[in-house]
Amino acid sequence: MTRESTAYKKAGVDIAAKMSFVQGIQQQVKSTHRKGVLSEIGGFGGLFGVSECGYKDPVLVSSVDGVGTKIKVAAMMGVHNTVGLDIVSHCANDIVVQGAEPLFFFDYIGMGKMVQDIGYQIVEGLAKGCKDVGCSLLGGETAEMPGVYPDGEYDLVGTIVGMVERDKIIDGKKIQAGDQLISFQSSGLHTNGYSLARNVLLDDGPFELDSKVDSLENTIGEALLAPHRPYSKEILALLKDFDIHGLAHITGGGFYDNIPRILPDGVKVEIKKASWPEVPIFDLIQKTGNVSEEEMHHVFNMGVGMISVVAKEEADAYFEKSKELNLNPARIGEVKTGNKEVELI
Repeated sequence: MTRESTAYKKAGVDIAAKMSFVQGIQQQVKSTHRKGVLSEIGGFGGLFGVSECGYKDPVLVSSVDGVGTKIKVAAMMGVHNTVGLDIVSHCANDIVVQGAEPLFFFDYIGMGKMVQDIGYQIVEGLAKGCKDVGCSLLGGETAEMPGVYPDGEYDLVGTIVGMVERDKIIDGKKIQAGDQLISFQSSGLHTNGYSLARNVLLDDGPFELDSKVDSLENTIGEALLAPHRPYSKEILALLKDFDIHGLAHITGGGFYDNIPRILPDGVKVEIKKASWPEVPIFDLIQKTGNVSEEEMHHVFNMGVGMISVVAKEEADAYFEKSKELNLNPARIGEVKTGNKEVELI
């Protein structure tokens, strides 16, 4: 070992451990590769052949996001393979709302000190997430940053790139009064609202991570760690048969901030609150923390992971096909004349 690397290790950065980690994840990364991948892990950049994807007039669609403070729950539970799955699902859902097929994904893992077991678990989740949505894990960065992240803690960020034909972009411009809203059920909190959930249930609340509650099938910790559900493959299948006017991924900001992002001028949405199946963790948060109904719908997805907007004449067939795809759909409302408001009744 050179004097420089010994000094660097004493300063808190172990280059050998990082390189060993990179070698150790080669097979998992390679298992996600799809048509178009032109490079192996370890290069300065990932190479992807866009022309091999068969698009005529392609438009690239990209998104970047993090898992937020769900990582705190993962660290407390000692379970790290679900957050990798979470970030891929979140990013894939963000681009499929514009009709994009996921092509490739990059991750950033920042750690105070390289803990290979944690890193391997994260990559295990990343690889599963990429295979679930049909994209390749093309590259990433694992940064050891002592003094920035405390030992045992880390941050996880992901960037996804997808593609859509220019004339197939979903931008909400077709949405009009009379269109129907059909939701797809979420698996839980997904990746948003964890600061409030942890505060209400754990920090200032009566529960521990291993607490069992009658309304939940699993422990509090397991319910909070439920992976973010991906919808991209199913939505891409639906797009082959239906003209979807708009799609809203219900993430941070809940109903009130996400739905208006796809609404054109002159319309609003009216949503019936009791029209979709309840996911019990939200009722537990609301009652335990005495959180108002309005704030709950502004912070959490409340059991609705994705909302589709379709023409009234297509709504019945779209609903039935969504059931066949196991999306647990619900008819939750309608588009009305208005000014981009979201009304829950």
